[in-house]
Amino acid sequence: MVKVCFVTTEGRKVEAEGEPGQSLLALGQGIGMPLEGTCEGQMACSTCHVIIAQEWFDRLTDATEDEEDMLDLAAGVTRTSRLACQIVLSDELEGLEVRIPDEARDMQGR
Repeated sequence: MVKVCFVTTEGRKVEAEGEPGQSLLALGQGIGMPLEGTCEGQMACSTCHVIIAQEWFDRLTDATEDEEDMLDLAAGVTRTSRLACQIVLSDELEGLEVRIPDEARDMQGR
């Protein structure tokens, strides 16, 4: 299992455990984080935008050009923004900290 800490828009820390190979999007949705994922992880939207803690950002694989293009459409993007559907959990990401952007809106009501 891979432990991840989500930080809500209110600053509350929510710890979760996911399986290696699972997407960060699926893990977040599974614990009720407001990550809509309208395109179901196909990188055709930006509704799973998250902000990676600075100390973790450089440990991730680089974003593709397609992911960067989708992030251009997201609100509140920062230098360490990523799409949760493009982050795959692995043992190397044990302890990853992810912040939900202030502009997060989940049309599915989670």
